[in-house]
Amino acid sequence: MGKLDGRVVLVTGAARGQGEQEARLFRAEGADVVVADVLDDQGRALAEELDALYVHLDVGEEDDWRAAVDTARERYGHLDGLVNNAGILRFNALVDTPLDEFMRVVRVNQVGCFLGIRTVAPALEDGATIVNTASYTAVTGMAAVGAYAATKHAILGLTRVAALELAHRRIRVNAVCPGAIDTAMSNPARLDPDADPEEMGRALEELYRKLVPLGRVGRPEEVARLALFLTAEDSSYVTGQPFVIDGGWLAGVSIL
Repeated sequence: MGKLDGRVVLVTGAARGQGEQEARLFRAEGADVVVADVLDDQGRALAEELDALYVHLDVGEEDDWRAAVDTARERYGHLDGLVNNAGILRFNALVDTPLDEFMRVVRVNQVGCFLGIRTVAPALEDGATIVNTASYTAVTGMAAVGAYAATKHAILGLTRVAALELAHRRIRVNAVCPGAIDTAMSNPARLDPDADPEEMGRALEELYRKLVPLGRVGRPEEVARLALFLTAEDSSYVTGQPFVIDGGWLAGVSIL
C-alpha cells in the first residue's frame, strides 16, 4: 500500500529538479501524477517513463491552468492534490533589478502560485491538499535575490489565506521552504552541455559546508519527501504552515 494510493496529484515544474523528484516519489507511492511543465520534451519523457499524464502548463497563463485541470479530470475523473513547484530565480541587487526582470519572477513564482490555487481548488475533492514551494528566503532575507525573496514571502501569505478559506472543505494548504538544493536553479552547470555539473556540485558542497550546519547542499529527493509528508495522511492535522528544509541554515552560521 502506498501513501497516495487512489489519489491524483498535479505537480508543476515537474520536468526536472524538485518537481521531477516529487513526481517520481508520488508515483512510487501510488498516486496518478499529472506532470506539468513548459519543457515539453523532458516532461513527456518523464510522464511516459512513469505512466503518468503530461500537460503543457505555463503557470502564468490562466488558459493553461484551466486546460490542465480539465485534462486531468477527463483522464482520471478527479483531482486530489496540487504541488505548486514551478519557479525561477534571478540574481541582482535591488537597485540594479530592471522592472521587467522583477515582473518575470513575479509572474512565474507568485502569480503562478495564485493561479494554481484559484484554478485548482474548486476542482479538488474535499480532503485534498495543496503544497506551495516557497523558500528559505521566504522567512529571512538574502542579498541579491530581492525579486525571488519577495515572491516567496508572498507565497507564504497565499498559503495561510488559502488554508483558512479552504479549511471548511478539509483541504490542507502548506508550504515547503527549501534552502540550497542541488538542482539546475542553484547549479546552472546542469543546463550547460560544456560545463561539468559534478565539478560545480563539488564547489557548491564546499561553499555550503561552511554556511550550512549540516555541512552540505540539499538534494531534491529530500524536498520531495517533505512534499509527500504534506500531501499524505501523515500530516492530517497540519495546515497553513511553512516547513523549512535547509540543513539548519536558518538557525544561524556555525563558527565551530
